[in-house]
Amino acid sequence: MSSSSLSRRQWLGGAAAALAVASSAVRAQRPEPIPLALIEGLSGPFASAGEAVWRNLAFAVERVNARGGVRLPGGGRALSLRRLDSKGGVEEALAQLRSAIDQRVAFVLQGNSSAVAAALIDALNKHNAREPDRRQLFLNYSAVDPSLTNERCSPWHFRFDAHADMRLAALLDVLRDDRSVERVYLIGQDYSFGQHVLRKAREMITAKRPDIHIVGDELHPMGRIKDFLPYAAKIKASGAQAVLTGNWGNDLTLLVKALREVGSEARFYTFYGNALGVPAAIGEAGIGSVVAVAEWHPNEGSAASEQLVAAFRKRFPDPKDDYLHLRMQVMVEMLAAAIERAGSTDPVAVARALSGAVFDGQTLAGAYAATMRAGDHQLQQPLVVSVMDRAGRPGVRHDVEGSGFGFRTLRRIEAPQAAQAHSCRMARIE
Repeated sequence: MSSSSLSRRQWLGGAAAALAVASSAVRAQRPEPIPLALIEGLSGPFASAGEAVWRNLAFAVERVNARGGVRLPGGGRALSLRRLDSKGGVEEALAQLRSAIDQRVAFVLQGNSSAVAAALIDALNKHNAREPDRRQLFLNYSAVDPSLTNERCSPWHFRFDAHADMRLAALLDVLRDDRSVERVYLIGQDYSFGQHVLRKAREMITAKRPDIHIVGDELHPMGRIKDFLPYAAKIKASGAQAVLTGNWGNDLTLLVKALREVGSEARFYTFYGNALGVPAAIGEAGIGSVVAVAEWHPNEGSAASEQLVAAFRKRFPDPKDDYLHLRMQVMVEMLAAAIERAGSTDPVAVARALSGAVFDGQTLAGAYAATMRAGDHQLQQPLVVSVMDRAGRPGVRHDVEGSGFGFRTLRRIEAPQAAQAHSCRMARIE
């Protein structure tokens, strides 16, 4: 080997070693990301709903990171979102919680199932008492059983969605004023949330419209019905002019499809009829007849909302991925702000900073403001009841999932009017 070849090889080896040392130094200087654990059904019958949540949370995390991450005394730290698949089941969710604990992830996110949420709250209460050095917070974006911020409330649990009774009250204010409806059919999924919605709906309808006849009150197995035609036939035969349901995911889409197939002209009062295939499934028949309630919708109309919708659709251009809900953006923004106020990722400090926190969402979505009520950790926020219409009509600039149909506002309920009393006796964080 010539001396020149040896010299070149030595130089390359030295350069590589220097580069490795420099890279190690950069990694040592760069703060570790703050991990968030998404425990959700990312496979199984409700996988589409889980993946839609993942996109929303990924989008929210990317927005925080794009502005430099979470500002802490040691410098900006990025957020990192981890996927932990619960397959929609309680036991698998608890196993994934243990995995998050082992990975020392302080912030757990879940929402698609109140039964799962209740199990996580119970498990975290025990874990946080048993292992104070590895405490965790639970941020809930969709599990809306009211008990979770009432008799089962926890200092470690924060809910960012309006609970079922808040949503139901908004829907039934619209139903109360619809004098064309005299016969209503109640149908829901047979688990804690679905059971509560039907029980509470009967109570509220009796109070608000005692003249309405409830012609059906039925629960069905959750996530196991592939053919809703028998249910749809019963609904049509009942003469119901409206169907009220808390169904979500495939259980809602398949129910709507079946009702369309049997020719039912009933109006739908839904918690989640504005996404995940429902508008496309019902098509023209849904115009003026599918009503949904949420904290916001893409046709809210402000410049900030328009920018948010445009950014989300640029990030996820496939129409089937078009599922944007403000509460998930708000949740990540409020968590980041609480960590900054706490000056730490310590769950106790962050919980204290988040409890009672006020969020001004004007730059995010126009006329939106929210408060995390300290007494029960239930977010107080506006609610909007909207109805399906053809895109391009007044108030319907954007469609949903490329369906050609969107939603326009029927009624807006401000946070103080949407608020409800609670029975929570919040334990003190020690």
